[in-house]
Amino acid sequence: MFYEIAISACLVISGLFGLVGSYGLLKLDDPMSRLHAPTKATTLGVGGALVASMLYSVSADHPSLHELLISLFLFLTAPITANFIAKVHIHRRETPQSLPSAGEDGVWATHNTDPEEDENTR
Repeated sequence: MFYEIAISACLVISGLFGLVGSYGLLKLDDPMSRLHAPTKATTLGVGGALVASMLYSVSADHPSLHELLISLFLFLTAPITANFIAKVHIHRRETPQSLPSAGEDGVWATHNTDPEEDENTR
């Protein structure tokens, strides 16, 4: 009885996170805001489904670690993918002059080249 309630709760929570992430992807205006919705909410949604699957396998007396490996892979790759997408957005939309101050480093890592050098390499 405990496992059934826990599995059901995980699936409902997972579905809610997936729904919120999908809704945010469709409704948010800015590409950076759109990036935030699926990477955070949908990752938690998939994580909830995987936790439910792990609970089910334990309750059926055949524990499986596949879900744990999938969760690890998902939580390691989603932030890296989001970072790459954000950097592409910065390169396409921003110039070094429009970005805020980089502090003591002097330049942002995504704009760490000399503009004259860029013109010569194109």
